Amino acid sequence: MIKILSDSSTLYSIKEEQANNIDIAPLQVTINNKTYTEFEDIDSKQLIDLINEGHVPKSSQPSIGKVLELYQRYPEDEIINISMADGLSGTFQSAYTAKNLDENSERIEVINSKTLCGPHRYLVDLAVKLVEKGYTKERIIKDIKELIESSKSFLIPNDFDFLVRGGRLSHIVGKIGSAIKLVPVLSLSKDGTTLEKFATTRSFKKAMAKICDYLHELKVDDSYKIYITHGFSENLAKEAKEILLNKIKNADIVTRILSPAFITQGGPGCVAIQVIKRHVID
Repeated sequence: MIKILSDSSTLYSIKEEQANNIDIAPLQVTINNKTYTEFEDIDSKQLIDLINEGHVPKSSQPSIGKVLELYQRYPEDEIINISMADGLSGTFQSAYTAKNLDENSERIEVINSKTLCGPHRYLVDLAVKLVEKGYTKERIIKDIKELIESSKSFLIPNDFDFLVRGGRLSHIVGKIGSAIKLVPVLSLSKDGTTLEKFATTRSFKKAMAKICDYLHELKVDDSYKIYITHGFSENLAKEAKEILLNKIKNADIVTRILSPAFITQGGPGCVAIQVIKRHVID
C-alpha cells in the first residue's frame, strides 16, 4: 500500500487530513513566548487577534521526531512525503532526516514540492487520487515532479515588517517601501528556495495587472489550477479573483485563508496568487 504524507503548508488541519486519507506534520507558531501547533492550538483568526494586540509571531517547521512518528505509523507501507519548498523552511530537511532515521528508509520518498500552500495542496490531493486509481509509486513520483515545474507563485504583502523579520526582504528595502507606499510583487524563485522581486507598483490593481501579463506569457488557461490565498484580506482577494476571471476565460480559481505559519511569514493582509498545471485525470 502507498501512503501520502505532507505538512500543513497544504493548509490542511489534522481533522481535514483524516477525511482526505493523508497524514500531516503541522508547522508551529511561537508568539508571546508560547508555541502553538497550527490548526490544533491556534487558528488564523486567533493569530491575527494576538498580532493586533502587539505580539510578534515566528514560525518553525515540524520536528524530526514528529515526522519520524508519522513514518513509523505505517511500517509496512510505501510512503511518499510531499514537502513544502526546501529553502523557505527547514521542513523538507526535517522530513529527509526523519527518513534516514527510519529502519526501512528505502520505502520512503521525500519530494521537494518547490512550492507551498495552494499548489502544494493540489499536489498532495493529486497524489491521493493517483494512489486510489492504482498508479505505482514510481509513476506517482514522476507525475508529481513533472507538475512541480509548472508551478508559479506571487506574493503581494501588506506589511513589510513581517517579510523583513522573516529574512524575506532587506531592512532598508522594507523601510523605503513602507515610507513611499509601494505595492511590491514578490515571486517564488524557480527552485523554490527564495522570494525574489518581481515588480513594484503603486496600486494593488496594477500589481495584479503585472501578474496577469506574466500568466498570459506563461499561457495559463483553464488547464491550470489557480489559487488565491490571503491573510484575512477578503476584499483584495475578491478583487484579485475578478481580475483573473476577466483575463483568463473559464479560470479554475480556489480562494483560501492562509494558515498561521504563513500569515507569520507574509504578514496580515497579504495576498498570494499561485498557479499549477492540472493533471490529465483532474
